Amino acid sequence: MTNYRIPTSTFHTEIEVKRSRFIAYLAHTQGSEKSKAFIEELKQQYPDARHYCYAFMAGNPKDSSQYGYSDDGEPSGTAGKPMFTHLQHSDIGEICIVVVRYFGGTKLGTGGLARAYGDATRAVIEKAEFKDFIPTKKIKLSMEFALEAAVRKKIDAVGGNVEEANYSSSVTLQACIPEKAILDLPYSVVWLSKSAM
Repeated sequence: MTNYRIPTSTFHTEIEVKRSRFIAYLAHTQGSEKSKAFIEELKQQYPDARHYCYAFMAGNPKDSSQYGYSDDGEPSGTAGKPMFTHLQHSDIGEICIVVVRYFGGTKLGTGGLARAYGDATRAVIEKAEFKDFIPTKKIKLSMEFALEAAVRKKIDAVGGNVEEANYSSSVTLQACIPEKAILDLPYSVVWLSKSAM
């Protein structure tokens, strides 16, 4: 399955329940390592918070090897699982949601906590913007200097982007383009490699 959506950027929102603050963040994270890095980033941003609960589907939503969630010290099943349930019932992938909690002095009980974390997750999903996931392939091309501008234009025209450029006796471009894109290149451009992601 490749027909799923991914976040266009990072979004956040906040809800308050009995003076406890639940600050929800949502980000596009491609791979579990990027999800974990995003969680660490928020721990640094809010060093005095009580909990940093999270849920992520860091790849294709059907790929369970890219799943993760945590209650981060809240009673078992009251935070990470309700957050993850919202992700399971969406068609979103490459996503990480973190809810940062500041305790307001009143205990919410297990039901109240599960509702609060679920509501914070739903609120940030509703605020976020998404786009369709498009499978891509990495390509490497070699060309004369005079052709670089024209090749860059053709890569841009198919919805791709140049990630790296190296200059020696010729120009080598490394780019990422949609898997089904067809590049109509000048005959003297040399394909060095092509691989699906």
